[in-house]
Amino acid sequence: MILSTIPRHTPMTVSLRGGHPENVYHGSIAVVDADGRLLAQAGDVETPVFTRSALKPLQAMPLVHKASRVLALDESDIALLCASHSGEPIHTERVRDLLALIGADESALACGVHVPYFYAATGRTPPPDGRYSRLQHNCSGKHSGMLLLAHVLGQPLDAYLQADSPVQEAIASSVSHFCGIERDALVKGIDGCSAPNYAVPLRSLAWAFARLSVEQPDPLYGDTPHRVAKAMSRHPDLVSGEGRNDLTLMQAGRGDWFSKVGADGVQALGSFSRGVGVAAKCSDGQLAPLMVALVSALDQLGWTDETSSAVLTGLLPPPMRNAAGLEVGEMRAAWQLSVPR
Repeated sequence: MILSTIPRHTPMTVSLRGGHPENVYHGSIAVVDADGRLLAQAGDVETPVFTRSALKPLQAMPLVHKASRVLALDESDIALLCASHSGEPIHTERVRDLLALIGADESALACGVHVPYFYAATGRTPPPDGRYSRLQHNCSGKHSGMLLLAHVLGQPLDAYLQADSPVQEAIASSVSHFCGIERDALVKGIDGCSAPNYAVPLRSLAWAFARLSVEQPDPLYGDTPHRVAKAMSRHPDLVSGEGRNDLTLMQAGRGDWFSKVGADGVQALGSFSRGVGVAAKCSDGQLAPLMVALVSALDQLGWTDETSSAVLTGLLPPPMRNAAGLEVGEMRAAWQLSVPR
């Protein structure tokens, strides 16, 4: 049973030592338009993979659709609902303000606590006696949105993560709708932040991002999908943080791209001008080989130019060096996207 559900990934990135392959990283990618047409692919785009935080725009959708105007949420607020943020003050202060809208504080957040991403992303060492709050958890924006939705729906705040709660039922419906998968067919799991999460085919995740990229109103959610995507693109610093890949990707897109990383090697991206979504997965969950392969895929798709390529170099790992400082190898993309017949 387990073997039948293992994705059939393809080599995506290889590390070279002396010009010879040393390590091979496997993965898959899907490129899909807003009509659901598969435009390009590599690897397995049909076997479900967990979306992790790449799902956040769809998790924010019910709240933004039902109550963003009633709650007077602005674009910055909406961007933070979709964030895997770094725990910087610009993030934590806004989460605190969102919770204050319903008379709640950080004690209502059920996401837990971890060392803020800010340190690793900027090469800083966390203080040995550092104490961190739930506000600094990278998913606190998402959780605050779920709490706001519970309030709007008249539900108890302490039950907002229960899979059968109206909050999570509304989110499951959003995921089902945008990914084109029946509710009962969604593969369910629990994310690192304790919220329900879903595994879907990369083809479906890419389609969801393509649907968010177009201005045409959605039959169920109206203009909300495009509003969510535009908020992310216009406020990448709130979606991500200094030194992080989503910030770099959206800066490279210069207003045309919105992107969302997911833990354990997931990346989704949409282009407004093309009405196309991209979803990729690195099989062993590593970010560096995923970014090498993604940059190559964007080049192959013709999405990059001299300016964007210069920005995207910030996502690529430096040459490998040994303890003596000698350059001994590098990492290169190994896949070639194909157009399905």
